[in-house]
Amino acid sequence: MYSSTTHDIKITVVPVYLEEQSDPEDHHYVWAYTIGLENMGDRTVQLINRHWHITDANGSVQEVRGSGVVGEQPVLTAGDEYQYTSGAALRTPSGIMRGSYEMTTEDGETFLVEIPIFSLDSPDQYKRPN
Repeated sequence: MYSSTTHDIKITVVPVYLEEQSDPEDHHYVWAYTIGLENMGDRTVQLINRHWHITDANGSVQEVRGSGVVGEQPVLTAGDEYQYTSGAALRTPSGIMRGSYEMTTEDGETFLVEIPIFSLDSPDQYKRPN
């Protein structure tokens, strides 16, 4: 598990390699990741946008920007938690992800919450040709 806290918003990430959806012979590797958000502050906040940098083992970067997460823009009051699961696919057996969420308060203040850097690892990353 990976975890970080920014502006009283705690983010935890648990990535899982999905062997049944991956096809190493076709250079297709798939992961699911579950993200938890916890509002540890006393202000109500809403997740507005997401921004991801996904880097494969060859250094190729995909940038993903969009509104909310999994079609939602959750509101978290003090002490609230929110969790969702999404996924990523790479052409290499390993990589890393990092990103941020744009949040807003009830009075219109916006701020960024850092998503901790986490690794995407598959059993195939350790295989080497003879």
